[in-house]
Amino acid sequence: MERLVSRYKEGNLIVLILMGMVLGVVIAMISPSAAMAVSILGKLFVGALKAVAPVLVLILVSTAIATKEVGAQTNIKSIIIMYAIGTFLAALAAVLVSFSFPVSLVLINPEAGLTPPQSIVGVIKGFVVSMVDNPINALAKGNYIGVLTWAVAAGIALHHSSKQTKAVMQDISNAMTKIVQGVIRLAPFGILGLVAETFAETGFTALLGYGKLLVLLVGTMLFVALFINPLLVFLKTKSNPYPLVLTCLKESGVTAFFTRSSAANIPVNMALCKKLGLHEDTYSISIPLGATANMAGAAVTITILTLATVHTLGISVDLPTALLLSVLASVSAAGVSGVAGGSLLLIPLACGLFGISDEIAMQVVAVGFLIGVVQDSTETALNSSTDVVFTAACSDAPIKV
Repeated sequence: MERLVSRYKEGNLIVLILMGMVLGVVIAMISPSAAMAVSILGKLFVGALKAVAPVLVLILVSTAIATKEVGAQTNIKSIIIMYAIGTFLAALAAVLVSFSFPVSLVLINPEAGLTPPQSIVGVIKGFVVSMVDNPINALAKGNYIGVLTWAVAAGIALHHSSKQTKAVMQDISNAMTKIVQGVIRLAPFGILGLVAETFAETGFTALLGYGKLLVLLVGTMLFVALFINPLLVFLKTKSNPYPLVLTCLKESGVTAFFTRSSAANIPVNMALCKKLGLHEDTYSISIPLGATANMAGAAVTITILTLATVHTLGISVDLPTALLLSVLASVSAAGVSGVAGGSLLLIPLACGLFGISDEIAMQVVAVGFLIGVVQDSTETALNSSTDVVFTAACSDAPIKV
């Protein structure tokens, strides 16, 4: 048993994850009941990631700021600019794709029990209010804007503390990193459970009726991941961007695809940044911030589903309105919560730009949930992997791809 555990710990994590994916599909095909039984592994894995992520962010960010040397560069400003540009270009690409390949929806019963924001002011207000949330409540509920705010405040307050205090903080930070590495090492079992549950519950039969819409969504997101993001990285670094982009898609995107939560993928991204040799002062802030604010995939989802609704209802759209939709989608996407399905609740907000009622817009949200198995998974993979791509692109440290 010790030899088996040792071989597992030394094995290639990506290969083990792929093995878990295949095994999950096989179990679901042979016995759906067995697949539902092993789904507990997926729930435990996602639960562990969500549990450790807020504490990790609080400790790493506060430690990084408290122990930061005077004059050290974090490049946070340039990373935020990359986040904003990337999200807007993703929304713009979605507009162009929607005009080139218009699709119609079969509207069904509205999704009950959802409360979308009513205006862009509401989205911004919610974002700002989250910053001053009670720190204990922010940790408990996974409010990363609140956690990040308190972590920055604690780091600044402790910046002039004694060397002994800083050493203790650094030891606690290292301990949290080891805990996260242990959780991530169990990813193959978690992915096995998530894949088995997905195939056992849906079998993807509900997706066949929306094949064209799914191709449009996934195709646009792949275009963003494999063309727009590399272009931005090339303009920033003046070097071949694909080794970095493909590494991030492989080591961050695969896990995010199955967890369907940018927040749950924060520990994975931080571990990847450490592996790439990036400065902790930078990625300890940019990664949790990106999990909330860098949402290119969400911008694509909001834009394409909104324009599909517009096309279905026969509403004409001129170029200025389309550009305004791109801005609205990119700004709204920055307020999307880092949980599964978060972007869908902003569709009514975008539909309001064209005078579409909430009743019809919520039917579109219901369509989004039907195709969410693929749409939301791909969206999260794009969002989360892009956080690392842009952080690495703006880093002064040499990247160990």
